[in-house]
Amino acid sequence: MPKMKTSKAAAKRFKVTGTGKLKRSKAYKQHILTKKSAKTKRNLRKSVVTDSTNVKNMKKILPYL
Repeated sequence: MPKMKTSKAAAKRFKVTGTGKLKRSKAYKQHILTKKSAKTKRNLRKSVVTDSTNVKNMKKILPYL
């Protein structure tokens, strides 16, 4: 049985918490920031736990995470 390959794109975007949940950063923080309020940009800094509907697919493409 060959080794499974990790999706490197996903590995750079997701981290596993101590309890095994997947953590991700929020989108819309890269550019066109002048029209966004300070409050919006501040809230985009925080990381969030990945939605449960996506966890099954993420675990499949990140087999060793």
